[in-house]
Amino acid sequence: MSGPAGSERSESARRVVVVGGGFGGIQAVRGLRRVPVSVTLVDRQNFHLFQPLAYQVATGSLSPAEIASPLRAVFKRQENVRVLLAEVTGFDLDRREVTLDHLANGRRRTTLGYDTLVVAGGSHYSYFGRDDWRPHAPELKSLEGALEIRSRILRAFEAAELETDEARRRSWLTFVVVGAGPTGVEMAGQIAELARDTLRRDFRSVDTRAARVLLVEALDRVLTSFPESLSRKTEHALRQLGVTTLLGHTVVDIAHDSVAIRGPDGEGERIDAHTVVWAAGVTASELAALLAREAGLEVDRAGRVTVGPDLTLPGHPEVLALGDMVRVQARDGTLATLPAVAPVAMQQGRYAARAIAKRAEGETPGPFRYVDKGNLATIGRSKAVADVKGVHLAGFPAWVVWLFVHLFYLIGFQNRLLVFLRWTISFLTHGRGARLIVELDGKREPPGPARGG
Repeated sequence: MSGPAGSERSESARRVVVVGGGFGGIQAVRGLRRVPVSVTLVDRQNFHLFQPLAYQVATGSLSPAEIASPLRAVFKRQENVRVLLAEVTGFDLDRREVTLDHLANGRRRTTLGYDTLVVAGGSHYSYFGRDDWRPHAPELKSLEGALEIRSRILRAFEAAELETDEARRRSWLTFVVVGAGPTGVEMAGQIAELARDTLRRDFRSVDTRAARVLLVEALDRVLTSFPESLSRKTEHALRQLGVTTLLGHTVVDIAHDSVAIRGPDGEGERIDAHTVVWAAGVTASELAALLAREAGLEVDRAGRVTVGPDLTLPGHPEVLALGDMVRVQARDGTLATLPAVAPVAMQQGRYAARAIAKRAEGETPGPFRYVDKGNLATIGRSKAVADVKGVHLAGFPAWVVWLFVHLFYLIGFQNRLLVFLRWTISFLTHGRGARLIVELDGKREPPGPARGG
């Protein structure tokens, strides 16, 4: 094996390199535990983030360690796995090598050889070509983003407490969430509950219940991936929490202290707000473009690379790509763009492991088939919606389903227990024990132009 030293694996073992410790990568590695291969998992972070609960970190319900699991702890009993903390910056498909950079020991630009490569790079939110908005509107796809959002939300209430000018106080108490998919809906509902319930007795000069939470969505309803009946119920539940939904509105500008939006009639409006959360649009990991360029392929408008029905890169059967960064081309040439959700990546990760095992035995795997198990979204305390195989649930029953599904998929018994206890205490006391303002990189965010996220 070329590249990083320290491996004592047998060179006779087939080398499988898995890039990405997200949902797809984790499932691929786990699925290879009884396969006679040597697996190397590469990620630029040393933990797996349970991203569906990142918004609860951003609103103080959970602590970071409760939704993140160290990769080495996850695989400490899987002896055919080693974990490398490094960033993948390139691929050489002809030489079957992955280029690594920013290794933990300070080394730069080394290579790692493979016999089979699995790339599960995931995705991040798209600012639709306006990356200059990113410093003013952090996103929720990362732990760093969740912590920054938490600090901005809590600091906004602290600023409002000190502010004597009514207009400036109102701007500090205005929160804008862009995008009304599950993440945006969940985020808006949590901010509203934080203001109207959790914090209402914590301050002396400001009434936190006066906070405005605006949910901006370019389409004509919230949760467009859900049935219309559940969208209507979600919008009603949001209104009960005090969230104002601005449907058919698009964001045209974001500054450090305001957001400009355009309504369905084309009229523009600038809203004074210091806290903006971005939850709109998804674009594939840059790894998709690197793979496509190396293989002579193109990416679509969302940056996804096209793979075959068995998730392999065209012309490179030894390379599998999966998750949010791919679209699947069936044998008849039709393209399937699957939802950018965790269940898709998990099923594809398990399929990739089975495909590698079959090929090791000289068999040919069949095509990947996604089994849609439904959609879930929580709105607030005891409020959720669920679409499970045609069965539509709303309110408390959907919330209970949401709780148990997320506990089931959370990695690690300790994390499940801690989250369950935290949720139980929060439900009984209406409290949020992780309301801490932290300064990322040791810098305090100034009250004027926001720093980069």
